[in-house]
Amino acid sequence: MEKVIVSTELAPKAIGPYSQAIRVGNLVFLSGQLGADPQSGDLKEGIVAQTQQSLDNIGAILTSLGLNYSHVVKTTVFVKDLDDFATVNEVYGSIFKDAAPARSCVEVSRLPKRALVEIECIAIYPE
Repeated sequence: MEKVIVSTELAPKAIGPYSQAIRVGNLVFLSGQLGADPQSGDLKEGIVAQTQQSLDNIGAILTSLGLNYSHVVKTTVFVKDLDDFATVNEVYGSIFKDAAPARSCVEVSRLPKRALVEIECIAIYPE
């Protein structure tokens, strides 16, 4: 199977040697998205805004592929402080209302750019 690199100007550029996403067959693996503005690269202020922007960035990548949130089958959420779990859940739940994907959520000691949250996911093209 061919590996296709995915890139869109509607999401922040990679800040290291990685791709925004990789498509292999009908699977798409999205790299972790911080709550950074796609144009400036600056982080939004606070956990709510960063979580929303992270999910917006994921949405932009999905849209560039002709997909949407309903195609996401697995997410991993990395949070700086697990005390923010309920707040992240509230924002996350506003996006993934029905048939939410499988998910893991872990607290980490530090994220790039000192972000408060990072979300990665796997999506699948419908057959």
